[in-house]
Amino acid sequence: MTMSNKVYDVLKFIAQIVLPALATFYLTLAGIWGLPFGEQVSGTIMAVDTLLGAVLMISSNKYNKENEEE
Repeated sequence: MTMSNKVYDVLKFIAQIVLPALATFYLTLAGIWGLPFGEQVSGTIMAVDTLLGAVLMISSNKYNKENEEE
């Protein structure tokens, strides 16, 4: 299964910008406003972000390897 460049770019943007910003935002608001489970929610977001980063790295390496062979 291959991933289109557009899907890759969107997922990369989510992994590099959106998820870290969301985790930081919630952790900050949880501290200021006493929202529940600040560390657990941000930790979960960052775990998903790490997994997404790993999947994107594997995809990128596979893509680069295939292009080197051509």
